[in-house]
Amino acid sequence: MEKVEFVQLMQRRTKDMALRVIRLFRSLPKTDEARIIGRQLLRSATSVAANYRAVCRARSQAEYFAKLSIVVEETDETLFWMELIVEADIVSTTKIQNLMTETTELLAIFSTARKNTSADKRK
Repeated sequence: MEKVEFVQLMQRRTKDMALRVIRLFRSLPKTDEARIIGRQLLRSATSVAANYRAVCRARSQAEYFAKLSIVVEETDETLFWMELIVEADIVSTTKIQNLMTETTELLAIFSTARKNTSADKRK
């Protein structure tokens, strides 16, 4: 797969993940805890997609690394909120298992990409 195709695929996957989280948020129970945690999940998931697009427009290796670091952090935070929603018995694991798997895969991809951006290239 060429770099351009990979970037487009990742843009699509991050946007799809954000859209799936939006639909999940809409389906959450109307309780205070579900709304609070749901909003946090919504913010972090949409941030992943938006910040990945910013990664693709980075003007330098240092900017690329910094923005990619934000994507890694936001993806990990998204996964945390999903785990919390499940462990708090707000949503069943079966309902969001595929979404959690996708988020875990994205986190692995972004973490590897960040790790492969050497310190020498960031200067």
